[in-house]
Amino acid sequence: SSSTFFGPTKIEESLRAIAERFDAKIKKNVEKVIKRYKPKMQAVLDEYRPRLEGKTAMLFVGGLRPRHTVGAYEDLGIKITGTGYEFAHQDDYDRTSPEMAKGTLIYDDVSEFELEKFVEELRPDMVGRGIKEKYVFQKAGVPFRQMHSWD
Repeated sequence: SSSTFFGPTKIEESLRAIAERFDAKIKKNVEKVIKRYKPKMQAVLDEYRPRLEGKTAMLFVGGLRPRHTVGAYEDLGIKITGTGYEFAHQDDYDRTSPEMAKGTLIYDDVSEFELEKFVEELRPDMVGRGIKEKYVFQKAGVPFRQMHSWD
């Protein structure tokens, strides 16, 4: 699994993986940090997860976000039903597939038309994408998470 800091589960895993490269003092301090922030993160999950449990999302973003943000959605009970990249290499897909649930649609450099068709077919509860598609999906009545900035 790749190191990422999106969502409590992945933050903990990544901090522990980093600490493994250091001595016992660092490892102990990492556990203190995890313990200190866990209740705050749990409070957020407790507030939002009941409303989001079982919902679905489709992602299509540049960079590594399609793979690295999955854990944050899963922490909230959201299932990723489709994901993909605009500019990916084979190793991106080799490292993305293990992060995804079985049966997840993985697409590469889809056109706007194709993405809209996938959304029509899979009917996700939310789409995470770049700024260009914001209004297309809002007009279609699909909640939208703009993932290039956080508006």
